[in-house]
Order: sequence, then structure tokens, then C-alpha cells
Amino acid sequence: MPDRGGGPTGPRMRVGRPSRRVRTLLMTLGVLAVLAMAFVMFAGFWTDWLWYRSVKYSSVFTTTLWTKIGLFFVFGLLMAVAVGVNIWLAHRLRPPLSAMSMEQQSLDRYRMSVAPYKKWILLGITSLVGLIAGASAAGQWRTWLMWVNGVPFNQKDPQFHLDVSFYAFDLPWYRFMLGFGFAAAILSLIAAALTHYLYGGLRVTSPGARATAAATGHLSVLLGIFVTLKAVAYWLDRYGLAVKSSDFKATGNWTGLRYVDANAYLPAKTILFCIAVICALLFFATLWRRTWQLPVIGFGLMVLSAILIGGLYPAIVQKFQVQPNEQAKEAPYVEKNLKATRDAYGITGTEVTEYAGTSTTEDKTKLRDDADGAASIRLLDPNVVSPTFQQLQQVRNYYAFPSNLDVDRYSKDGKDQDTVIGLRELNLQGIPKSNWINNHFRYTHGFGVVAAKGTNADAEGRPEFTEYDLPSKGDLGDYQQRIYYGEKTSQYSIVGGPQKEIDYSDDTGEKTTSYKGKSGVNLSNPVNRAAYAVAFSEPQILYSGAIGEGSRILYNRTPKERVEAVAPWLTIDGDAYPAVVGDKIEWIVDAYTTTNGYPYASRTTLGDTTADSLTAANNQRAVVAQQNQVNYIRNSVKATVDAYTGKVTLYEWDTKDPVLKTWKKAFPGTVKPKGDIPQALMDHLRYPQDLFKVQRELLTRYHVKDAETFLSGSEVWQVPDDPTNKSGNAVPPYYLSMKMPGEQSQAFSLTTTLTPNGRDNLSAFMSVNAEAGTSDYGKINILKLPTGRTVDGPKRVQSQFNSEPSIAESIRLLRGGDSEVEYGNLLTVPLDGGLLYVEPVYVRGGGLKYPLLRKVLVTYGGATAFEDTLGQALDKVFGAEGSTVEPPDEDETNPPPTSSDPTVQEALDDAQKAFDDGQEALKKGDWEAYGTAQKDLEDALERAEDAQAAADKKAGSGDKAGDSGDKNTEESGKPSSSPSSSKSPDSG
Repeated sequence: MPDRGGGPTGPRMRVGRPSRRVRTLLMTLGVLAVLAMAFVMFAGFWTDWLWYRSVKYSSVFTTTLWTKIGLFFVFGLLMAVAVGVNIWLAHRLRPPLSAMSMEQQSLDRYRMSVAPYKKWILLGITSLVGLIAGASAAGQWRTWLMWVNGVPFNQKDPQFHLDVSFYAFDLPWYRFMLGFGFAAAILSLIAAALTHYLYGGLRVTSPGARATAAATGHLSVLLGIFVTLKAVAYWLDRYGLAVKSSDFKATGNWTGLRYVDANAYLPAKTILFCIAVICALLFFATLWRRTWQLPVIGFGLMVLSAILIGGLYPAIVQKFQVQPNEQAKEAPYVEKNLKATRDAYGITGTEVTEYAGTSTTEDKTKLRDDADGAASIRLLDPNVVSPTFQQLQQVRNYYAFPSNLDVDRYSKDGKDQDTVIGLRELNLQGIPKSNWINNHFRYTHGFGVVAAKGTNADAEGRPEFTEYDLPSKGDLGDYQQRIYYGEKTSQYSIVGGPQKEIDYSDDTGEKTTSYKGKSGVNLSNPVNRAAYAVAFSEPQILYSGAIGEGSRILYNRTPKERVEAVAPWLTIDGDAYPAVVGDKIEWIVDAYTTTNGYPYASRTTLGDTTADSLTAANNQRAVVAQQNQVNYIRNSVKATVDAYTGKVTLYEWDTKDPVLKTWKKAFPGTVKPKGDIPQALMDHLRYPQDLFKVQRELLTRYHVKDAETFLSGSEVWQVPDDPTNKSGNAVPPYYLSMKMPGEQSQAFSLTTTLTPNGRDNLSAFMSVNAEAGTSDYGKINILKLPTGRTVDGPKRVQSQFNSEPSIAESIRLLRGGDSEVEYGNLLTVPLDGGLLYVEPVYVRGGGLKYPLLRKVLVTYGGATAFEDTLGQALDKVFGAEGSTVEPPDEDETNPPPTSSDPTVQEALDDAQKAFDDGQEALKKGDWEAYGTAQKDLEDALERAEDAQAAADKKAGSGDKAGDSGDKNTEESGKPSSSPSSSKSPDSG
């Protein structure tokens, strides 16, 4: 053969084989690729370990990691062994000779092709199923830890009389094990059957027997194992009826046994268990009988029994026994559901009190003083005034406040004051120039607290700040003002190194600082830098000169994110709130323990139940749930996050909760005892909103205590939509210091209203004592309105406000120009048998892009007022009975002031003109002109006072006319009698 390629010929010629240099290069590249992938995996693991170690919760990381690894290897190995052994056994039991047929001749080609690779194929199959099974088992680490560490509830279910812990901790693990067993049996059966078919143990078209005796025995045993597992499943299903969810026409969502479950499904499951055991024994018997006839008959009977006994029979019982007399049949089971649900959600102690809904006092003027003591009416809505805080206290563009501020209590002169509070957090969108150094090294933290009285506003409708300016000063004393951890701090920062940070700016210029805390992970180690460069996909971390000795990287910086990371077994409340505790700012985070396995307790979906008009507008307020559907919840942990150091502390709150006790066993030392909570922190703890929202949703049905009323549905309530906006979402609960009927003093409370299902009148007013550390903390009170008389609910009250002609005209005037009107929280306060509604009205006017408090809407007993101040509105409502009192003529209530002294009179004339100009500007919505007029008014009144004082001095104190003139001018010149006082939008 001629040499056509110029190369060697003959047997030694190697066609297409790469040279040694190319092979070496390819091998090197392959090794480098493997090392790169390994380092990427290592970087994720290593950075997680470093972070947990930095927050002093490394035990959480190691416990979780080793649990996952253990489950992965144990169950992965079990699955691999189960499938591998059955493939090996099927191969070993193959017939020595295969039948001569077209089917077997075709299979011979496959047998020959896989013969050289049998071991590798076996290893590949077993590894694949092992990896899948191990990964699935690793995801069950919570279930395993709860089963291993479970503690008793010391409460038994009413049907099987087992401790609740069996359903909460044991049954979920048994179900996982059962599911794993089914998967292993089915995969082994499929693998064995395919192997038997490949090697002739099973035949489809060949003449003679369809299966060898060995294949028959092998597959029968596997089928017997499967049917045995089915028998176990039937037995566990009996207990599963206690936590089974079903759709019950009379009540909607239902959990637990009903009449048909106890009298049809329960005996059916027991019978099916017995049939399955017998069927399994028949399959095992084929090892001796070598025939599938009896097992197949038995399996067919089991399937038929499942249809007839497990499906048809319960349907007959439901149709002919339950439906003709449903209430009588279901009543005993409803009683069990009522009790279990109230216990599971902590609403057993709820007090339902009949409330008239209308006042019995004929002379309403007597209630004026009572209205002041009934509640500290909060006119500053934390969900509206954030832009006002932003405009007046932002100071620099690189600061920002959350869109929803928080309500807390602070003491001054021994008296508690409801306070609206927010932190001046870092806002990267507002920095002068965005680049890597600025974003992560120079602009690293916020600065200071801003707080305002919740019940007051100044003369121009602005908040009365009790903590303000930069650096912050006011009533809160000295504390660490730098905020490295906050709700808006989502990016990482590198601090403490050679690069200085922007601290704050004042009149003397820009101040710099360097982080002194021990938070974060040290980047001095080059391995750490490389790991974070990979983990954050930021190569500059590896070589940047801005990182040096002492540099630390801060990340996972939002309070909810940090608490969730160190306690992955907790459900986190949607609203973390800040508080000045001693000399530091602490974020307070409420956390819950939950389970889905409380027998007879109805389930709720946390994401839906805790949604309202605020969560719809701000997704950051959504609950962080490990398990979205639950039927047991406790606020078992109060967590804090230091805004400067990032330190996370978990405090035990519910000392009786068995779920928390279980997790404390699993993660010892992570939760501090309740006694360690300092008093300074206790003063700021409160009842959590998301728990209250879950409880109010349940109490719309479970406020009744007898089965007959529950089944009739006549007392079903609903959470009304928020009437202050058009979102169509539920009204949020409101924090308010108030006094419930029968109580002697105000208590910090969380309140809401409830309406009948599908209607807008009021059914109930619900409140909970939210003041931690008091004996009544967590006590829920419901004032139930009469069903025979209509009492206006929030939507009707808002409609009444909007339809009142004089109010509608005033609102129209406030909307003049480019002004916008915003309604604040519609607060409800029980008073003398009736309900007092108060709603602040804000205006964004002219060039001002932030809301100012301009009016207050008040209604009580059919009387409605729309005034500049709360005091004026209450005076008006309680000054006369009936509907809205028309405003009196200004000329009658405020006659133009006069004086015999020409200088005084000139000043008073200027004051009157400024007042008139202000009113005209108010009607037009021109707030800039209104502010100018108010300033002119103040100047004119000061000139009047100075002129009158000079005239008095000149006339002498003994002159009667002078005395008379003094008195006359004093009355005309006092701010309390001036034109501005009666019309000023001071909140009172």
C-alpha cells in the first residue's frame, strides 16, 4: 500500500493520537479546571464557616452541616446498596442458557456490548440513585433533628390519646422513612426486572415460561416488601387522619377527624392494613410455591378493597348518615377542633365581651375629658410620614429612612410617650459618585436616630421631633449612633482597613472614621480574600490596595437576614424595629416556632394571613417563613441585632413552648434564658404584628365556643379592607396606647376592627395588650357589637367622612392646585359604650413633596368634625349631639382686635391681614404662601405686644384707663386669642 501521508506505515502507525505535549497540556487544563471547580465549592463553604464564626454561632453551622452530611451518606448509601444488591442478585440468578428466539438474539447484542463495562455501569447507576436519595434526605435535617430531640407537649389528642409530640415530631419522620422505603423498593424492583429481562430471566415473546423460578422468587420478595410498606402506610394513615386537611362545606378549611373519618375511614384503614399484611405474606410465599397466582389474586383484592372500603364506603356514610343530620353528627368533632385550634394559636384565653356600640350618656359634653383619657391618639401615621422625616431630617442624600417607620414608647419625666421612630440609614443611590471604592469602602453606614411625638405636630403640621439633627440630639441621651446594620443595608462593606470611611458632615466639613467593632470577617488572610473574591464574584477583593491590615468585610446586614441565618429553625416576623437601649441602637426581631402537626388544629397559610395593605406596598415587611402552612405558632424568641456591631442575641420568651425546647436541645447554648433580658430592652419589647394578624384571622371564626353556632356560620367575621386607600388589601393592625372598658389606665396595645362576612358594618373591636413585662401582656380582648343593630365599620366611617358636604368641600379646597391629600391611619377607640374614630389628614402641597398634618377627622355617635386640631375636633363632636355642626361665622367667633393706641392698632391690622392672607392661601393649597403669612402674623403680633408694653409704661400703672387698656390689649394680643390660634393646624 503506498505511503500517502509521508508518515510511518505498518502496525506501529497510530492514527489521530495527539502528541505527548498536547496530552500533557490537556491533562494540565483538566486538572486546573477540576481545581477551579473545587475552589469555587470550597469558597462557598469556607465563607459560610467564617461568617458563622464571626457572629459566634459556629455551632449552628456545624450542627446543620454534620446533620446534612450524615443524612446524605446514610440514606445515599442505603439507596445505592438496595439498588446495587438487587441488580447484582438479578445478574447472579440469570439462567445459564437463554432460549433461542428472536427476542433473545436481539438481547444478546446488548449483553455483549455491556459485558466489558458491567462493573462501571453498576457503579454509575448506584452512585446516581445514591446521590439523588442522599440529597433528598439531607433536605430533611429539620425533620431529623425534631425527631431525635423532641420533647413531649404533655397534651394528648382526643382520638388516639397520643401525645401531640407524636404528630409534631415523630409522624413526619416516619412518613419520610416510609417514602424513602417506597422509593427504594420501586427502584430496586425496576432495576431487578430490567436485569432479569436483559439476561433472560424474564421473557415477553419467547416460548415457554415467562419467568424463571429464580426471577419469580426475587421479584416476589421485592413486591412483598412494597406491599408490606403499603400496610405500614395504611397504619400510619390512621394517625394521619388527626392532622389531615380537608374541605368542610360548613367551615371551609378543616383539620382533624370528622364523623366520616372516625366511622368510615378509620375502620377502613385498619381493614386495609390487615389485607395488605396478608397480601405481603402471599408474595413472600412464592419463594416456596414458585407461582404468582395467589399473590396476584391477593393484590387484586387489596386494590378492590381500597376502592370499595377506602373510597365507596366513606362516600355512602357521608351521603346517607351525615348529610341528613350534619350538625348533630359533626358537633362532637367540631368541639375538638375548636379547642385544639384555640390551644394551638394561643387564643384560648381570649375574652369576648358584649359591647353596645352606642353611648348611653345623653349629655355628650361630659365625655369630652373622658375622650382625652381613653387613648393617646396617634396623629402621626408611621406609614405616611416617612417622606416628611426624609425631607426634614435626611440632611444628606446618602441617608434615607424606611418607607414605613415604627411606633415605640419612650419615657420623659416619668411619663410614657408613643413615639414614631426611624433610623437614618445608608442610601447608596444618593452618594455623589458611584464606584467600587465609594460603594463598599467610604460610604458604609448610616448615622443617628430620628424620633417624633406620635400624638403631636407643630403649627405647620410637621412632626414634633424629640430626636433630631446630625449628629442626633434630643431626649434619647448618649448612644452609639453609627448604623452598620439596618433594613436598607443590603450590600457588603469593607471597613477597618487603610481606607477611611465617611462618618457624617456638619458645618465644619466632612468627618471620617474607621470601624472599631469586631464584626465581620478579617480579610488580612489571603485565603480569605481569595474565597470572598470568588464568593462575591469581585476579583478586586483579591488585589485591591484599599484592603490591608485590620480590614473586615461586613455582609448579611439586615436584621431579619441575620436572625434567620443564626436560627434557621425560626419563622421571622415581617417588621423588625429599632430601639435605643442604653448606650446603643438595637434592632428587635420577633421570631416564632411553628409546626404543621398539631392534631385537630386548623391550618393557616402565613404568607396569606399576614398580608395587608402595608405588606402589599412594601415586600420587606413580609414574614420570613420556614414552613408557610402551619397549625401551631408561638412567639417563643425575642431577638436583637446591634446596629453597630451586628451582634445577634436570641432570648427565650415563651418558656413553656415544647417546640422551642426541642430546638434548644438540637442547638444548645444558642438561646439565652428569659431572665437575661435587661430591663432597658424589656421596656421596648412589644406584641408582634404577624402573630396578631394570624390570631385575628383565626378569631373571625373561632371566637365562638359552641359547635352549633360554628357550623351555622352566622357568626363568621372578616378582616375589613383598608379604607384609607384603594389597594383592596386588609387593614393593618395599629399600635396605640389606649384604655379598654373596665381598665383604669392606658396600656400600649395592638388593635384592629372586624366586620361581618361580606358586609361593612362593625362586628367587633379586637385588641391585645402589647406592653411586655406586664401581667396582662398578650391578653386578647374582643368587644362584640350587637347583631340586631348596625354599627358603622371602618369603610362606612370613611365613606361618611368623604360624603359629608362641608368635609368634601374642605377636601376639595385642600386638593387645590397640585396638592395631594393622604389619609392616615383610621384609629378606633372604645368610649362609653360607643366608638370614637379618629383619622389624620395629610397634604402634600405646592412645591413640598412631603406630607404635612393639616386636618383631623373625628366621628362619634353620629357627630362628625373636620378641624385643624384634634382638640378642636373633639370639642366640636362632644359639644352637641347629632350630625356635623356647621362652622360658625368667623366674624362672630374672631372679631377683629382693636386698640386705642394707633401703633398697637396698626400692628393688629397687619396681623389681621396676615391671618386673612393665610386663610386664602390655605384654601388654594399654596403652602409656601401660607408659611409666609404665618411668619408675618407672628411678627405683627410681636410688634403689637411691644407697642402695647411701651404704651402701658408711658401711661403709668395707676391710671384706670390704662389698666383697662392693658386688659383689653392683653386679650387682643395673646396668641391664644389671636386669629392664628383658632385656625392654626397645630395638632393640639
